[in-house]
Amino acid sequence: MRIAVGSDHAGFDLKTALAKHMVDAGHQIIDVGTDSPDVEVDYPVFGLAVGQAVAEGRVDRGICVCGTGIGIGIAANKVHGVRAALVHDVTTASLSRRHNDANVICLGGRTTGMQEAVDAVDAFFSVEFEGGRHLHRLHEISDYESNGSHAGASTTTEGTTTEGTTTTDTATTERS
Repeated sequence: MRIAVGSDHAGFDLKTALAKHMVDAGHQIIDVGTDSPDVEVDYPVFGLAVGQAVAEGRVDRGICVCGTGIGIGIAANKVHGVRAALVHDVTTASLSRRHNDANVICLGGRTTGMQEAVDAVDAFFSVEFEGGRHLHRLHEISDYESNGSHAGASTTTEGTTTEGTTTTDTATTERS
């Protein structure tokens, strides 16, 4: 599998270790930077670069690392067609693939231990999307990316007032 990896300075060490791990597992790595933990850089540059590599089909999936994984994931998710997931462990990594068909995994270099990150990446790259009941949700996201409108269903929320009676609030979204 071809994998793009990218990080800012705070994620450099974890990105480098994960890239080596993936090469050792037989994957091809395209490192979009940064090249040093010693020079402060901006995470959006590298999150966007990983996202673009995935969206353009130059790679199959991506790995993003910054201090927390949050900022670089937000940046990667700005690229049309990218589903970047911030993960913390094997469970969140696995579910991000099974339920959300995530194509970029995001981790925190300052918040995720090395073995935890390796295990999460292994899970992410070994699990496939389940489809089924999850597929229509991805279509909703893709539809929004394509035309900017939300075609979601109406939602109903029930609550209890201070008098003990039940209330129902309905939010309706028009379908296009």
